[in-house]
Parts: sequence; C-alpha cells; structure tokens
Amino acid sequence: MPKKTRSVSTKSTPTFAGIQRGTPVSGEFNPDYSNTKRELKRIGILAAGFFVILIALSFIIK
Repeated sequence: MPKKTRSVSTKSTPTFAGIQRGTPVSGEFNPDYSNTKRELKRIGILAAGFFVILIALSFIIK
C-alpha cells in the first residue's frame, strides 16, 4: 500500500478586507460621549429624586 503524501502550502498570511500589515491608520480615535454624559446626568437626577422620596416616606410611614 503506497503512503499518502500531504502537500504543504507556502502562501503568506492572508490579510483581512484588503488591510495590509504595517500601514498607518488614518485619523485618530475620537469618540463622542455627549449622549452618554446626558444619560448619566439623567440617571443621577432620578436616583437622587428616588432617595428623597424614600426619606420622605420613612418619616410619613411609621
């Protein structure tokens, strides 16, 4: 019975979506967090309001 041989590929590492290694990235990472700041402020105001309500209810309900 003859031995089966396996062929080995000598291709270079493939690139993803045409991006080559070592090429500089154009532009800087500059995210916009204005929506996040607004939502965090809203969450803080709601939390403070709920604490005030809880404190007021603790004096009313005994």
